[in-house]
Amino acid sequence: MARYRGPVVKLSRREGEALSPKAEKALSGENSRNFPPGQHGKNRRSRPSEYGRQLREKQKCKRIYGLLEKQFRNYFEKSSREKGITGDLLLQKLESRLDNVVFRMGFAPSRPAARQLIVHGHFHINGKKVDIPSYLLSDGDRIQVKEKSKKLDIIHLGLRGGKYGVSEYSWLDVDKAGLEGTYLHSPVREEIPVNVNENLIVELYSK
Repeated sequence: MARYRGPVVKLSRREGEALSPKAEKALSGENSRNFPPGQHGKNRRSRPSEYGRQLREKQKCKRIYGLLEKQFRNYFEKSSREKGITGDLLLQKLESRLDNVVFRMGFAPSRPAARQLIVHGHFHINGKKVDIPSYLLSDGDRIQVKEKSKKLDIIHLGLRGGKYGVSEYSWLDVDKAGLEGTYLHSPVREEIPVNVNENLIVELYSK
């Protein structure tokens, strides 16, 4: 399973906003370092070029979902071949990944934690074990925590989470007590809570 394993907080400082629960804690409070990393991070004042803005937006989106460049580009290519608004379709695909949905449902405190739980076989989809984090869910798919896994501390840590824990999403139906949920439908852009300008990403890849 290819995934980014580097410093998440450093990436969040580079993008100017928290990309994970860990980064949220690091960038808030009295001792936060809420400025770009590096020797001259505090003094950077240059205005980015159009290409620079497009690149930063792509990097931010890619890092929010924890994908490598090849994976992210593949999602874009598939979205660009489908009928509809490419940027919206791209975000819909990213949101329908199993690791993202497990995180959104509150069964993991972060997307990396969700990926680890999935790879270790702690979830069933429609009654069958699925251990592929990139598995794309379809309307009506039912996600269940495996019976033997329901006492895992990390799963309940996600359920107790605040901003990055359980939230109400109109495209998800979650049974917190039963540790299961249903992917009702693909979310429309207004329902996707990510601070990303997907149009800049489309412009970048369309050159």
